[in-house]
Amino acid sequence: MAHGSGRRLRVGIDVGGTFTDLVALDEATGELLRFKVPSTPLAPEEGVIAALTMLLTEVEPDAVAFLSHSSTMATNALLGQINLELPPTALLTTEGFRDVLEIGRQNRSEVYNLFVQRPKPLVERHLRFGVRERMDPFGAEVAPLDRASLNGALDALERGGAKAVAVCYLHAYANDAHERATLAALQDRFPDLPVSISCDVDPEYREYERASTTVVNAVLGPLVRGYLERLAARARALKFEAPIYVMQSNGGMAALEAVAERPATMIESGPASGVIGAAYLGRALAIENVLSFDMGGTTAKAGTITGSEPQLTTEFEAAGRTHSGRAVKGSGYPVRFPFIDLAEVSAGGGTIAAADGGSLRVGPLSAGADPGPAAYGRGMQPTVTDANIVLGRLNPRALLGGAMKIDAARSRRALETLLPEVPELDLDGLAAGIVKLVDTEMAKILRIVTVERGLDPREFTLMAFGGGGPLHACALADELSVPRIVIPPNPGLFSAYGLLAADVRATLVRSLVTVADELEHSAIEAAFAEMESRGRAGLLRQGVGANDVGFLRELDVRYFGQSFELTISAEAPFEADAYERARRRFHERHRKTYGYESPHEPLEIVAARVTAIGAVRKPALTAVTKAPSSTPSPKALLERRSVYFAEGRVETPVYDRAQLPAGTRWEGPALVEQYDSCTLVAPGWRARVDGLGDFILEKTDA
Repeated sequence: MAHGSGRRLRVGIDVGGTFTDLVALDEATGELLRFKVPSTPLAPEEGVIAALTMLLTEVEPDAVAFLSHSSTMATNALLGQINLELPPTALLTTEGFRDVLEIGRQNRSEVYNLFVQRPKPLVERHLRFGVRERMDPFGAEVAPLDRASLNGALDALERGGAKAVAVCYLHAYANDAHERATLAALQDRFPDLPVSISCDVDPEYREYERASTTVVNAVLGPLVRGYLERLAARARALKFEAPIYVMQSNGGMAALEAVAERPATMIESGPASGVIGAAYLGRALAIENVLSFDMGGTTAKAGTITGSEPQLTTEFEAAGRTHSGRAVKGSGYPVRFPFIDLAEVSAGGGTIAAADGGSLRVGPLSAGADPGPAAYGRGMQPTVTDANIVLGRLNPRALLGGAMKIDAARSRRALETLLPEVPELDLDGLAAGIVKLVDTEMAKILRIVTVERGLDPREFTLMAFGGGGPLHACALADELSVPRIVIPPNPGLFSAYGLLAADVRATLVRSLVTVADELEHSAIEAAFAEMESRGRAGLLRQGVGANDVGFLRELDVRYFGQSFELTISAEAPFEADAYERARRRFHERHRKTYGYESPHEPLEIVAARVTAIGAVRKPALTAVTKAPSSTPSPKALLERRSVYFAEGRVETPVYDRAQLPAGTRWEGPALVEQYDSCTLVAPGWRARVDGLGDFILEKTDA
């Protein structure tokens, strides 16, 4: 029976490749409602609505005061997923520059492959039109906007059947007058046609990246807007009237309408929420350096949090390939927007194992939500989940608190199909090999975000979540010599929980590209102030209270003559002292990044950035009941199960997490089951429950 409307709930919904997760937090009591339903990749809103429908069995719709959502549908569309076909899009650009999307940069995704194929341009050549106009890099008009040329381009794009338009004129970041005039002409002639102009989407220099970002925004516009409008309409039909927010790639929320206007901001929406949740929990536990590890049904993702702040990058290649967790430069579509810096690999519970020529391999193909692992009863391909069931590490009867029945015999039969290819292995050895291979792949992405970024993983705490993260955490920590692991109370729903900890954010940028000594401090301060004014107005339109708005100022700086810049923080007001401190920060950052500094070289300020932050009420972390004894109580023991480890089969206790109060301690090997995940405390590790219900795992010899 649904509860009455006296409650006030904040709801987070994360759409993953295998499951759609919903958490609902009661602001008054701290009670957490949680639901997991299969994702529906061909119609992602269906999974969201299914989760909301389940929520209605517990609460009335008017009890929901805030509804937030993360999704991978934008990335899936760029990857060519069925039912998410990209609309025909036109590009209007300065005459002579219509092929910039194909020329791009000189980087090749495969240096030694003479037949390498560049990504197919998102705008076909017959829909790319040059318009006579020109600005110089300083914003002076070289050639006026030719109305006849513009009208001819509008006629051609109409004949071509364009459903969206991107406008990117040369040096529009310095003077946007021609783009604004073109926008007005498009809106006058085609009032219902979605238009993206580069001076709004990405007002920075570098023509290829600016054009690519604007085009990505344009092609995603109709799809993302249609998806969000369908989702909102279905939610309203269920009587949910709460405002709907969407996670952006930078780890901040934005109102539904704001994301519909700039859909490129949600390309990495899905993975971002878990990192935000990890940063929030890390701050609560006074852990500044956190390795965020999220293993779901389809992929595993890793990110770093240093000084309690997630690490960001300002450029990303959407729909690009990865190799051993690293993004392959030149294989995707550049998008300039702050992204949480993540490494990702196709390694999840649904990742398919195969044997080829006597060698075992795992991935990159995944069984996904449908058909899923063999144990789910629909498919018959052996997966990582099936291997963990055979090893005894996952419940051989049911998951999700008994709601999802498991066919362990089917898992064994699926793995047995590989045995003829690897005759030197028995069934346990085969299953252990599959798990070892996937652990090795996942360890690579943890190295990428630490060692390859100049960070020492031994100085971090691994926070493992997702349905599979807690099961593989000990093996990964051993691989990287990470001394401590944190498993949150609801790891399988943690990305959805992270949505409740995210602030509303808006990012603004102003291109400057001027030698620092030639730029008045007052001009930089004026640029900051103007962006802060626009950022404040944008957040207020999204429902943020005036007293909840704050700002983060940054500058992109480089030595004069360099091609790439570093981002450093800047203070307000930006006067001589603030500039001097920013200059020192740049030299220090350059030394840490590249190993040297040149304090006597002139600096060039490339851009000023402002992040407008609308603080939201964070979920309260409530203390859990203290245990009368430090050892697990008899009622916590569910069973003893034969579990395979390197030394062979071991009779292993399986505990119920709900029966492990704060202060409980135990040593591995042990398994702890709960609704949304299973934690493996491996041999050589010990665990305890802290005052907030987190598991803290440490080596027994530490």
